[in-house]
Amino acid sequence: VNAGIVGMTVSPVRGFGRQRGRTEQYRGTEYVVEFIKKVKVEIVVEDSLVDRVVEKVIAAARTGEVGDGKIFISPVEQVVRIRTGETDEET
Repeated sequence: VNAGIVGMTVSPVRGFGRQRGRTEQYRGTEYVVEFIKKVKVEIVVEDSLVDRVVEKVIAAARTGEVGDGKIFISPVEQVVRIRTGETDEET
């Protein structure tokens, strides 16, 4: 994917969207699994790279099926590296 990405965080999560849960069977008993295993990807980039990164993520992640996910774009006001105290682009 690159596109100027210098790092990302990938976390296993559980949730549901429009697809809701799914029905499973265990020992003959039917039950609904409301939260589905998903992956959350967090990427922080400079404003000038947002469009390019969005295009690359869509190209890499789109299957055309329900559950492909969403991309949320929000401002990051400040970044502080805990270890050194560096801020913003220095981090």
